[in-house]
Amino acid sequence: MSRKQVRPGGGGGLADDAGCPILHVDMDAFFASVELIDRPELHGLPVIIGAAGARGVVLSATYEARRFGVHSAMPMTRARRLCPQAVVIPPSHGKYGEISKGVMEIFHTITPEVEPLSVDEAFLDVSGARRRLGPPAGIAAMIREQVAERFGITCSVGVASTKFVAKLASRECKPDGLLVVAADRVAEFLHPLPVAALWGVGERTEQALTRLGIRTVGDLAQVPVTTLRREFGVAGAHLHALSWGRDERRVVPHTPDKSIGNEETFAQDVDDPVVIERELLRLSERVAARLRAAGLVGRTISVKLRRSDFSTITRARTLREATDVAKEIHATACELYRAAGLQRIRLRLVGVRMENLGPAGTATRQLGLGDRETGWREAEQAMDKAIQRFGPDAVRPASLVRPPFGPMDL
Repeated sequence: MSRKQVRPGGGGGLADDAGCPILHVDMDAFFASVELIDRPELHGLPVIIGAAGARGVVLSATYEARRFGVHSAMPMTRARRLCPQAVVIPPSHGKYGEISKGVMEIFHTITPEVEPLSVDEAFLDVSGARRRLGPPAGIAAMIREQVAERFGITCSVGVASTKFVAKLASRECKPDGLLVVAADRVAEFLHPLPVAALWGVGERTEQALTRLGIRTVGDLAQVPVTTLRREFGVAGAHLHALSWGRDERRVVPHTPDKSIGNEETFAQDVDDPVVIERELLRLSERVAARLRAAGLVGRTISVKLRRSDFSTITRARTLREATDVAKEIHATACELYRAAGLQRIRLRLVGVRMENLGPAGTATRQLGLGDRETGWREAEQAMDKAIQRFGPDAVRPASLVRPPFGPMDL
């Protein structure tokens, strides 16, 4: 195993990358880095991205803030206690999406074999790009340079023979690093790592492994696979394979969405059915717009209802015909909410999700007696165009337009 940290003014040689066609590219503190593009004066300071309210959570944090123990998904109140001097910036989601799209475009100029994992990371298989662009380590360095030059942000890249090892490598060289794990030195790289580094080892599995005296990946690798299978079933054999770097998964250029959903945490717990159903409408609008943008329709609608004590229930219903119409999604979501019997129960969070997705072009619709051939779907498509041109507040259902004061204000 060899490592190269590529930083301004850095240097050093790269490892043997023969047999290492898989790259895992991960943006460094992506949301925070994007915000600092327009705030260069904040470089070097602890910065937290997230809603500042009592219910807010950390979306991202600079490495200066992480040194105080701040991490993503942490409640904002705890983050502020850990790092009271941090600068808190509300998120700018549209900006993140725009830069993410540009970063993915860079990846696709390298190879069509790109598997996005989220807005800020992806796997690349550069096997077919070697003749044109050179060895994998050089391609990784070129990607890092292009991202930095075009957007002014940094990324870390792991180069390895498998997806699993490449992802671990990118994590190990953060921030702003490049790490090559040679194919014949995978065990040397993996075995000193804590066993929790393995995919599939959550808190409970880690506790069970610790009871068996297994604390590192190397400890796990020395346990007979029959023992692990007896203790953990099929998962035990899988973990044993990972401990030796065996991962047969290929880079998948495009994985169709299995579901599309949105959820919202209330600023204060809510038990008013009118307010809750209005929020279900807002979420249904978002889900429907995302479906139409992706050219998809769905048949199964589910709602997520989280009580004030954090207990959560979900309810789902499959429609006779697929849809991407917010009015239909909202009507079903409200029916599911009412059927759950929580009309006077205080809720902390609600969510709407569409599953059982398929291409919009394959959907058929049976008109009922008196139904028009055009209607709500066409109206919502017109709303999409207006929003694209004039912004998200250009048009919305009347029930989502709040008066300046009055009972509708939360």
